[in-house]
Formats: sequence, structure tokens, C-alpha cells
Amino acid sequence: MFWRLFKETTRSLSTAEGLAIDDTLPWAVSNLGSPPILHLYTFIPSVIVGKYQDIEAALKLDRCKARGIEYNRRSTGGGTVIMGPDIVALGFGINVDHPGLKSGVAGVFESLSQVLIRALDKVGIKASFRPKNDLEVQGKKIAGLSAASESGKALLFHTSLLVDFDVGLMIDIMNTPLIKLHDKGYNCFSQRMTAARWELGRELKVTDMMDAIVQAFEEYFEIRFREDRPTAREQRKVQEFIEMRYTQRDWIFSHKHPRSRMGVGQLKTKGGLLEVYLSLSGASIENVVITGDFFSTTENIQRLENTLKWTSARPEMIEKNLASVWEDDMIYGVDVHTLTTAILKAKENQVRL
Repeated sequence: MFWRLFKETTRSLSTAEGLAIDDTLPWAVSNLGSPPILHLYTFIPSVIVGKYQDIEAALKLDRCKARGIEYNRRSTGGGTVIMGPDIVALGFGINVDHPGLKSGVAGVFESLSQVLIRALDKVGIKASFRPKNDLEVQGKKIAGLSAASESGKALLFHTSLLVDFDVGLMIDIMNTPLIKLHDKGYNCFSQRMTAARWELGRELKVTDMMDAIVQAFEEYFEIRFREDRPTAREQRKVQEFIEMRYTQRDWIFSHKHPRSRMGVGQLKTKGGLLEVYLSLSGASIENVVITGDFFSTTENIQRLENTLKWTSARPEMIEKNLASVWEDDMIYGVDVHTLTTAILKAKENQVRL
């Protein structure tokens, strides 16, 4: 069985091109009947936020501009990632029910983390998976995993694997919520990050890391890759994503934190950082916005927000309304009670305004 491999080793891609190709992978699997597609490449110096993050809250955009760092928003959830020529970018499109792939977001992370652990082992690094979505080497993060399923039965899996890394750049351009720093128990990023070259104490080519990833995929899924390029129809879809999404201010600056006087509820959960913004009209919820670095789908977040609007702000009614629409993995790692807690924190802060 042959799967398709898109591998770019001669140049680094812009955020718009790289992310647009990745979004085309599950589209091609779902709509064109393509076999699974693996995309391996590097970005130009850039920083990319997760789908549900507020980019202006996550980044110091003035510092990004001053340093010539491109910024964008990806279509998968999770947190902010720094990218560049020494970091392997990986996009993978596959049907959610493919043999060998465990079900649900947790299953996807578990399955594909095993592939990446195998790849790191091939270059001499022993790694392990830390839920919700990190690959670690002796407690230090070397890769972050992300996924989304919004194209029929196909999903897009993302990761950035650190061959080398500029900690100083990360500190200079990123804003990190104090709640996350406190939760993880570290005072500087360097205590929580590592890279392949740091672990090996020697040079490791990015192309060698890519080759190890290809071999690990082939062994784990018992397939072979055939190097390929996007077809003419796929290339048109790539261009559509570039023009309609990744070069559009409305996309890049979506999921803004509301600027009006709304109560804020911030809660660190097993599924990521939840930030809920809420305004009241009497005893009812007038408006609610759910953001953060969690994993979900646009449809699910909109469904939850719509369910909460104009309902009673009493705890039992919030929980009852959420339970009426709740499904497994609606927000990965979050349950009804946890989301209710974040909403009530926002309500409490709104009342104080």
C-alpha cells in the first residue's frame, strides 16, 4: 500500500503556503479519495497561534514586526509555536477510521505520538508522550501535537519537532498567561524546552530528521510512501486557502478577546487553557465567547456559545443547558462541569464590573 509524501527540502515555506498545503491534505483525502498524505517541510522564521487563541494576546506583534517574524493562525487547536528552518513542520491528512489509528482526539495523539517517538529513537533520542499533547525528553518538550477534523471523515494532524530552537526569540515575542506559567511550575521557557541537537550534543540535519519520520510512519502503519506533489486540483485548493484564509486579516485576527466590559473566567484544564468572556442582561447570559489553546471544532464551539446565550446564569441551568448538547471530545479534555466552572468565574467577574 502506497501513501503520498509531500517533502520540501530545498526551501522554507511562508506561513500562508505551508498552512494552506496542510489544510488541503484532509480535503484531498475526504473529497478526492486520496490515500493518506504526509507533508514534511520547514517554515521561514515565523510564529503560529492555535485556532482558538487571540493572536494579539498571545504575541507581542510589535516585536514580531521589528524582528521580521511572520505570524499567522493555523486551523488546528493548541497553543503558540515558533517555527523556522531548524524545526520540522509536519502535516498529515488521514481518515479518522483508518486501521491503526485509535479513535477520538486522545487516540489520534496516542497513535501518532508513537510514530514520532519511534522517529526520535532512530536518531538516538528517547522520548515519551505527555498528555494532553506534548512529546518530552526527560521532562522537557521537544514537540507539540495538534489535530482537527473538519473535512468529512478526514483529520489534519500537526506537529512541530524541534531540531534546534531559539529560546531568546520565544521570550521576546510571546506573551504567556501567568496561569500557565504557575501551572507548569517554571520561570523561563528554557527549563521546559529541548531540541534534538541539544540532546545529542552534535549536529543533526533537518533532512535526516525528516527521513527518520518517514521511516517511522512506514513501519508503524506498514505502508510505503511515494514522493508526490499536489495535483492541479489540489493546487487550486491550496491557492484558495492562501487567498481566502491565510492572507486575510479576518482569519489571522479572529477569536479576539472581546474589548467590551465582559467578565473573564480563566481556567487551566486537562484539555488546555480555557478563557470564557461573558456579559449578563439581568439574570441571563447575554453574550459568551469561548477561547483558549484547547482542541475542538468551530462547529462545536459555536454550538456551545449559542446554547448558552439568553439562558439563566444560575449554575444548575448552565450545567443543564451544556449537558443537553454535550458530546464526547466536544472540547478535548474538558467536561461539562469544568466548562461550567470557567463560565461561573466569568460571571463572578462580570458582576464585579
